[in-house]
Amino acid sequence: MIVARTLTFYIGRRFLTATAAMLLALTLLVSMFDFIELLRRAATRPDATFGLVASIAGLRMPFVGMQILPFAILLGGIVAFWRLTRSSELIVARAAGISAWGFLSGPVVVAMLFGATAIMAISPISSAMLARAERLDASFLRAGGGVTALAGGRLWLRQADRGLEPNGVAILSGRPARLLGTDRAAEFVLAEVTVWRLSAGDLSLGRIEAPRARLAPGRWILEEAVSFGPDRVPRPAAIIDLPTDLTPDRIEDSFASPDTLSFWALPGFIAVLEHAGFSALRHRLQFQSMLSTPALAMTMALLAAGFSMRNTRRGGVAQSIAAGVAAGFGLFMLDRITGEFGEAGTLPVWLAAWVPTAAGLLLALALLLHLEDG
Repeated sequence: MIVARTLTFYIGRRFLTATAAMLLALTLLVSMFDFIELLRRAATRPDATFGLVASIAGLRMPFVGMQILPFAILLGGIVAFWRLTRSSELIVARAAGISAWGFLSGPVVVAMLFGATAIMAISPISSAMLARAERLDASFLRAGGGVTALAGGRLWLRQADRGLEPNGVAILSGRPARLLGTDRAAEFVLAEVTVWRLSAGDLSLGRIEAPRARLAPGRWILEEAVSFGPDRVPRPAAIIDLPTDLTPDRIEDSFASPDTLSFWALPGFIAVLEHAGFSALRHRLQFQSMLSTPALAMTMALLAAGFSMRNTRRGGVAQSIAAGVAAGFGLFMLDRITGEFGEAGTLPVWLAAWVPTAAGLLLALALLLHLEDG
């Protein structure tokens, strides 16, 4: 038992070293290509300096690392197990009666820790840095005005409105006085504001017209607002407070990619998003995908073992390793396809997020059972 435990720690350490090196190498490689693409886009932008482009590329690096983590585990595991097999260490261990299911526990635990660390510790850092990179990109490298360029520059928002009916909703439309994502410290103001107040059955309960609306904590302040009841008779202009759960960050995040939200922020934001009337399908899919990351990391470790523990004297090692790499890309394509179905609402969100992990795990177990038990 002491020998088996020592061997497990030894293989786990070799797996950790190879995976960390592969993760670093792949992150730097992908970030380099991202940096080159940013330089190409910045060539026609006089305000986009080399330092700005380098900052955007650097801010994206943690996100890039999280995205390629499963591939880094797969490729790092293949390298580690292939080296152990080539040096006959795994062959001797199995000949001594040590089961592969025993010494693979070390790499599996290491992979699980990689996945758990990614979503629990790296995700908050990655999301904050990516959000900053996206704001810089939108301000200096993109031609459009982001979400405020939609619908002729008007912003459309939906929120709960219990002022006239317990389950009522309000639809706000206005022109933002500033672009979302530029000056974060500036007050969020809408001009030429129209508010439609509706019942839960989408029946009109009233309308408000205001030249200006400010978003204060917990409320919209509609200045010089003229309200119309069901009778369409205008009331005198006055300042109207409309309660809201929205904040500038939540408005921006509802349009931005879910990647700019951390694992810890997603559940609360999903609740607020659905309460305000926005679709949270993409955010639910992102949360389920993050939940599956530790399981996917363990699956990739088992796949790496299944494709690279073949005895080198039997030949066909190169084909097995190539098949392992192809299996990894196949799982990536499956993840993209199920993700599209999940975002479209064709598949349940949990199923779309967990299918690639389940498929990879079944394939890995089949390979290992064949290698171990013939």
